[in-house]
Amino acid sequence: MQIDPSQHTNAEIYKLMTNLVVPRPIAWITSQSETGVINLAPFSFFNAVGSDPPFVVVGIGSRNDGAPKDTAANIKASGEFVVNFVTEDLLAEMNISAVEFPPDQSELTASGLHAAASVHVKPPRLSESQVSFECKLHSLPALGAGTLVIGEVVMFHVADRLVGERMHINNFAPVGRLGSPSTYCHTTDRFELPRMTYAQWQEEGE
Repeated sequence: MQIDPSQHTNAEIYKLMTNLVVPRPIAWITSQSETGVINLAPFSFFNAVGSDPPFVVVGIGSRNDGAPKDTAANIKASGEFVVNFVTEDLLAEMNISAVEFPPDQSELTASGLHAAASVHVKPPRLSESQVSFECKLHSLPALGAGTLVIGEVVMFHVADRLVGERMHINNFAPVGRLGSPSTYCHTTDRFELPRMTYAQWQEEGE
């Protein structure tokens, strides 16, 4: 089947994108408003796009009335945010934080979570999250009806028990997003596939 996006509604294309580009990590973003309210919201149009320096990207859609979501507005105003990662023990809290609370009400408080001080940015990280990235805004280009947040990671917070020799990460199993509206996956089922060198590929072909 061929599907031309120009012949379908935004809702239909959203459903295709969120169900086909899978699994996706979830950026559980803490940001801070100009009045000091801590905003917490999950976004699954998210990934890492570089390591020298480390960059992440987050796609943030607009509200139904076209206005920017609180997270995008806060990041634009402050230039700072924190990406926290969602593990299975935090699924219920993440789901609460996805509720569209009024801008003056903090999802952090509503979900019963706790803030922990960041080092290089003003917005706090989640103390319950095993991994958090402090980020400074690199750029904020408009992207269709939404906003593309490009951020540079300026501090990693990783639970001690996850870090092994030579910065190897052990037993970290964040939740993945599989599709709209509410399908997720575990990331505990893994396998190893060592990368071949060109010489090894040549030997296998002989």
